[in-house]
Amino acid sequence: MSASLDCLNPSPEERGLTLPQLLEHRIDRLFSTIPLIGELGQLFADHGHDLYLVGGSVRDALLGTLGHDLDFTSDAHPDEIESLLRTRTHAVWDIGRAFGTIGARIPVADAPATEPLTGGDPGQASPDAWVVEITTYRTDVYRPDSRKPAIAFGSSIDEDLIRRDFTVNAMAVHAATRQFVDPHAGLADIAAGVLRTPFPPERSFSDDPLRMMRAARFTSQLGFAVTAPVRTAMTEMADRIAIISAERVRDELSKLLLTDHPREGLDLLVSTGIADHVLPELPALQLERDEHHRHKDVYQHTLTVVEQSIALEHSRGDSPDLTGRMAALMHDVGKPATRRFEPGGKVSFHHHDVVGAKLTRKRLKALAFPSQFVKDVSTLVELHLRFHGYGDQGWTDSAVRRYVRDAGDQLERLHILTRADCTTMNRRKAERLEFAYDDLERRIAELEEREELEAIRPDLDGEQIMAILGIRPGPVVGRAYKFLLNLRLDEGPQSVEEAGEALRSWWADQPESQA
Repeated sequence: MSASLDCLNPSPEERGLTLPQLLEHRIDRLFSTIPLIGELGQLFADHGHDLYLVGGSVRDALLGTLGHDLDFTSDAHPDEIESLLRTRTHAVWDIGRAFGTIGARIPVADAPATEPLTGGDPGQASPDAWVVEITTYRTDVYRPDSRKPAIAFGSSIDEDLIRRDFTVNAMAVHAATRQFVDPHAGLADIAAGVLRTPFPPERSFSDDPLRMMRAARFTSQLGFAVTAPVRTAMTEMADRIAIISAERVRDELSKLLLTDHPREGLDLLVSTGIADHVLPELPALQLERDEHHRHKDVYQHTLTVVEQSIALEHSRGDSPDLTGRMAALMHDVGKPATRRFEPGGKVSFHHHDVVGAKLTRKRLKALAFPSQFVKDVSTLVELHLRFHGYGDQGWTDSAVRRYVRDAGDQLERLHILTRADCTTMNRRKAERLEFAYDDLERRIAELEEREELEAIRPDLDGEQIMAILGIRPGPVVGRAYKFLLNLRLDEGPQSVEEAGEALRSWWADQPESQA
């Protein structure tokens, strides 16, 4: 087999096949592995319609990475699509009838039949079912001043494919005849590992500027490189991304971060200038290095921290985590605003954690992320330096308790972020930091076992405080509660009697006790 076909990940039995032979083998395997495709194709054919597996489903099938989602297109209109799907399953829903899309959940052969969906997310794939989306052929028309296309149904598969974002997503397989349709040489581009647009890229990106961000995502997701014309168009048209809604930008950025290798895509957004419009804090990290190289390259350091965070997710058995990865991406965004050249040639970034947390909140709100997500990420950014100094000074049990309490339910993410933030090339320093954090996690585990740190709270509640002090609800109760919480953090668990005695002693020094 030609080395140029390595992007198709050939199996040992496929070695030596030509590209046409490999294509035929993959399509045969697709239909034998997923009989549903042929069954739906015949169902539509029996009623006078064509049905094609299309887009990312074909791409992933050829790459050997197809999941449980199947995307189709057809000359049938939405009402007809829905009617035909209901002959196979009760689980049919309207994804966007105006856009021509109907969805269904169809059990895998030999799996238990599914009941009609009445709640939750009907589009959630499960191991025992296929999630199918069928869309009528479309020939969308875009206006230069609009974020949204004027939807129009088409009459042929070729019309539908040319409107798609990249040639690797502009292929189709007829679900009844197995005919492979590839008018824009998408298969050759997969074999070459490149991203190219069916239309000239300037027109494609003008039609839908979000495609420029998709190019970055596919660079990371597929490991492909954009062609020179695509890169040039992205650079020259970067400012057009401004017409895209914050929600669509947010979703595409999230998909990029959740790939296995987001570094390449992020770097493409920065090098083409698109990040200047959607995430300006990232290119701002390309600080001008001073001639004596007295501080690290903050931008490259950040991309490495993201990579190391992903590696730690895998090694610790965690699932891909958008919150943790976003925190890794944003953890040093406060450095440009806080950089100072100190006497003696040193460079400082004092309080960049606090400044960075504020910038993170502002940017994530602008991108319309949920409020809890914004809070969690900014908390991690603010806490990412808290560990430093542990190895040199050691911490009391009180300091360890406060670390756990301040991290709250973000503790596991803070563990990953703090460890990932070590990118030093000094092996001895890296080993010292790793040993210190191993020790901190060990101490946290020991205290957790003894004291249930996650549920840490004062040894007396508000009712007990008021009863002991003989006071009514009000601000004083809150101050007393805070005193007892600090006592609990400093000295560990207390008995009710010990906490009551400490509370009375504190109360004696309060002006309200003399009233």
